[in-house]
Amino acid sequence: MSTSYVIDAVRTPRGRGKLGKGALTGIHPQELLAQVLKELERRGAFEARDVDDVIAGCVSQVGEQGANIARNAVLAAAWPNEVSAVSLNRFCASGLQAIHFGAMAVASGAMDLAIAGGVESMSRVPMGADGAGQDGNNTQLRKRLFQVPQGISADLIATLEGFSREEVDAVALRSQKNAAQAIEEARFGKSLFKVRDPASGAVVLERDEFPRPDTTAEGLAALKPSFVGMGEAAVGPNGETLDQIALAAYPAAKAIHHVHTAGNSSGIVDGAAAVALASERYVREHGIKPRARIRAMATIGSEPVLMLTAPAPASEKALRRAGMTARDIDLWEINEAFAGVVLQVTRALGIEQDRVNVNGGAIALGHPLGATGAMLFGTALDELERSGKATALITMCVGGGQGIATILERV
Repeated sequence: MSTSYVIDAVRTPRGRGKLGKGALTGIHPQELLAQVLKELERRGAFEARDVDDVIAGCVSQVGEQGANIARNAVLAAAWPNEVSAVSLNRFCASGLQAIHFGAMAVASGAMDLAIAGGVESMSRVPMGADGAGQDGNNTQLRKRLFQVPQGISADLIATLEGFSREEVDAVALRSQKNAAQAIEEARFGKSLFKVRDPASGAVVLERDEFPRPDTTAEGLAALKPSFVGMGEAAVGPNGETLDQIALAAYPAAKAIHHVHTAGNSSGIVDGAAAVALASERYVREHGIKPRARIRAMATIGSEPVLMLTAPAPASEKALRRAGMTARDIDLWEINEAFAGVVLQVTRALGIEQDRVNVNGGAIALGHPLGATGAMLFGTALDELERSGKATALITMCVGGGQGIATILERV
């Protein structure tokens, strides 16, 4: 197998995911992704007619995000009809999984140029809009395995690991501070572009609007836990609450300590991102200087009630494939679905804090589900170049008990 090269990466700013309040809520999600495609082409590293396939992650594939959003985005971007496209869903890791599939294609020789990324308009197509919940409402599956919502899993992890409210809030405060510094120093500038109204051409958003740079430890401490009421909901076949269902699987916890709040969990936002991936042949024949290469990729499953602990073993799997250890990675992008997830992964792998999410994460910036993986990938690439470092590992937890990891190496 040959090498998969990264020739460029772009993303929209993240807009607040509240209908009518966020700057991107007036833009159809197909148009969000179309603008990403057009921006990638505008930068001149390739021509649209050369693209073999567009692969886009999207979690809530219903309504405006149904009907193969990737193909419709290609049409909205006025790319040639011959450019094919496919949409996929690996929950929160969809955008990163799209990059994996694109990298596999160009490395194997099946394609020469693939565009991979994702999109999610959480304001226009709310999380859970497909009505499937965590398990597709399969009552037979629930007899064997009753999955709980991710917020319950996050609090269960914090309970089992002994993470205090102060510790998870500290992760959130660091995310806000790092994001504020990154924005102030324009660290996102290389990938970021201005989103315009498709009808008027007016700029509607040019910087991430979700971060709260004035966040304080006192303000975070004052927030109420988000999942207490959810944990008390009686949903089991015999009236068991969600907390009781989780504790039945992990009785050692005895009682779930609900520590995650709106302040230390990922934010609801809109956005899109994509990466251009090329084969060795395409790079050579077109005289392109690639920005990076993908050194290793991995996915893994994990126990689906605890659900969110797979980033550590997924990262270890990718590291083994690359012949590396955690100490060899200069920068880590660990998706901040919940603060407890970041703490669990860094503890399990022995990672120093100053190598993790140095420009903030989803707690400060937001988590546009299908797009986040591609956004983290681009952020890692930009930071490697800015800091002069060599390697980054991007990893994410996934609903249903999965993890994904990608090792990126600057060329």
